[in-house]
Amino acid sequence: MPGPGPSVDATGDKSTVPPTPVEEGAASAAPPSRATVAVLGGLVALGPLTTDLYLPALPALTEDLGSTAPAVQLTLTASLFGLAIGQLLFGPLSDRLGRRRPLLAGMTLYTLATVVCAVADSVPVLVAGRALQGAAGAAGLVIARAIARDRYEGVGMIRFMASLGVISGLAPIFAPVVGAQLLRLTSWRGTFLALVVLGGLLTLLAALSLRESLPPERRHGQGLSTTFRAIGGLLRDSRFLGFLLTSTFAFGALFAYVGGSSVVLQTVYGISPQTFSLLFAVNSVAVVGFSQLNGRVLVNRLSPSVLTLLGLGAAALAGTALILFTAVWDLGLAGVWPALFLLMASMGVILPNSSAQALTMAPHAAGSASALIGTGTFLCGAVVAPLSSAGGRPSAVLLGVVVLSCAALALAAFATLCRPWAKPT
Repeated sequence: MPGPGPSVDATGDKSTVPPTPVEEGAASAAPPSRATVAVLGGLVALGPLTTDLYLPALPALTEDLGSTAPAVQLTLTASLFGLAIGQLLFGPLSDRLGRRRPLLAGMTLYTLATVVCAVADSVPVLVAGRALQGAAGAAGLVIARAIARDRYEGVGMIRFMASLGVISGLAPIFAPVVGAQLLRLTSWRGTFLALVVLGGLLTLLAALSLRESLPPERRHGQGLSTTFRAIGGLLRDSRFLGFLLTSTFAFGALFAYVGGSSVVLQTVYGISPQTFSLLFAVNSVAVVGFSQLNGRVLVNRLSPSVLTLLGLGAAALAGTALILFTAVWDLGLAGVWPALFLLMASMGVILPNSSAQALTMAPHAAGSASALIGTGTFLCGAVVAPLSSAGGRPSAVLLGVVVLSCAALALAAFATLCRPWAKPT
């Protein structure tokens, strides 16, 4: 396999000092403290919590606001667009100003935007609130990854991201369950009030426990033009672009599931919000389990590129199974659920390996690289999330087609740009 290639500095030029070779199993840094993992994990978990907590309430929200399923799914799309654009803003900003100030500003704005969502009286207002909520919450996602790059490298970074994966992976497990139980006590508005409390708590914990990880001498203070040159330099690196597109399209398959599973399973197969939340939680266990297996065992035995390839193959198999088990053999929920479980398991392998390899290639522009990863993945998620209802009604077949298409695109990007089988030059 080729080495990771030259790193890209703040101006977009290639440095003569190569980055840490994650492919070659570089020595890991000292293990992170539990407090650091907990706070950063909570910030990363805010993304799935923001998208998943209200999923069981989508049918009730549709009825309460007098709207349609495709229109209400735009609230998820708006949140994902916000998460995408916000990371492109907060990532480079954190490279200029340090990590703490942009993080705390974004988290404060997130909490205020969530209040707007809780009191929205129409779908357009809720869509606007969700877009702002996503953009502000992106600060936690992108800056948490940048802090990981500041402190760790190589296999050590993969292990740290796997540790974050435990907490962030628990979010989609418990979010729909908690959301479904909240519906027993309150309306869909209560799910957003819960996020208001969580946003305020995470802001306080970050202010009290996270120290600045980017010293002034490593910041890029030359202005936005320097930031955009750094982004351009990253995009001109074919291997970075390959890992970026791999993560992006894999995330598209994930959000086809996140955006479509609630309406498909509840509308097409007639399950209750509580049953859906339990199935969603079980599937999310696969992400946590395989993320930990990846970080603790697999990275010591196989290269990140091989693991990424295996994960992409599993995702493609899951999409194929969804199509066959719905369009060819009508196996009902008994065929759909195992395919979705396999899809989620593959994400626990694909996402940490592809993201870590991309970040390792940009040691001098970690915030910008993290922003590109986040922007690409959430933009793709925003586009594909409503596609399972593209025909005006939810469809398990469409869900399978979208999953398979995203997996195939990720495989193509990985094979043509990353070239994992090529010999070093």
